[in-house]
Amino acid sequence: MRSVLLYTAARFGVFAATAGVLFLVGARGFLLLLLSVLISGVISFVLLSRQRDAMSSTVTAGIQERKQRLHQSRAKEDPS
Repeated sequence: MRSVLLYTAARFGVFAATAGVLFLVGARGFLLLLLSVLISGVISFVLLSRQRDAMSSTVTAGIQERKQRLHQSRAKEDPS
């Protein structure tokens, strides 16, 4: 769960930094929002790949664990 929070915080940080730089350059309103989303998305894709992989493996492991617990509980209920 920590990796998910870390990745999310990093994405917000990159977005805020990008918006701040674009604001200083002169972008305002909808253009500021649109450019911030697009540019921070590209930057995050490149710079945060390690955190994204860690988050992905954490989420995948959690899903697999839940599936295993569900299968075990079904096996206990249904002895066929």
